[in-house]
Amino acid sequence: MISQSLKIDGGLSLHYPLEIRWHGRGGQGAVTASKFLAETVLALGKEVQSFPQFGSERRGAPIMAFTRISNDPITLYNTIDSPNILIVLDATLLKYPQVLQGFKENGLLLVNSEEKPADLCNRLDNISGVIATVPATKIAIECLGKPIVNTAMFGALIGITKLIPLEDALLVMEKKYREEFSEKIFAGNLEAIKMACKLVQMVDTTLANQQTNAVNLQE
Repeated sequence: MISQSLKIDGGLSLHYPLEIRWHGRGGQGAVTASKFLAETVLALGKEVQSFPQFGSERRGAPIMAFTRISNDPITLYNTIDSPNILIVLDATLLKYPQVLQGFKENGLLLVNSEEKPADLCNRLDNISGVIATVPATKIAIECLGKPIVNTAMFGALIGITKLIPLEDALLVMEKKYREEFSEKIFAGNLEAIKMACKLVQMVDTTLANQQTNAVNLQE
C-alpha cells in the first residue's frame, strides 16, 4: 500500500501531496533545485510538477520555484500559496513577510543558514513544525568554489525527509547530469549533496522536548 504521508525525523508527518515552495535569489539555483528534485522523484514513480516564478531578471533578485509531489495524478496548475515544505536558499529573504506567507502549520521550513535551528525558531513568530538549517553556502564554496547552493539544499532536504534514498538521488544525477559538467564540477555537486545530508540540523517545535538533532544518513 502506498503511504499517504511522509514521516520526518522527530515525529512530524507531512501528508501528500507535498507542496514545496523555494525562495532564493537569481544565481543561487532555486529553479534548478526544484527541477532536479522533480526529476529524481519522477524516476522513483511519483507524480510531479516543477515550475518557476521570476520577478526581476537581474542577478540576485528574489525568485520563487515550486514543486508538487503526489502519489496520484496532479490536476492543480496554480502556484503554491500554502506550502507544507518551505525552502529558503538565502536567509536574508526571511525579512520579507511574503516568504513565510501561507506556510502551513506543522510543516517543514529549511533555511540556508549557519544559525542553529533552535535559535532561528526563536527569532521567527508563530512557526510550528520542523525548523531545519544547513550551512549550504559554506558547503557550496568548499565543494564547488562558488556560492551556488542548489545541490546542498537538495541534499539537506532528502537528509531531513528521507523522501529519496541518497543512493538513488546520486544515481539519477549520474544518469542525467554527468555529461553536462566537467568531472571536477560534477564530483563537487555530489559531494555537496552528501555533505549537506550530514550537516543539516533540525528542531521539531511540535515536540515538548525541543532538542536539536543532527541528521546523518550514515547512522
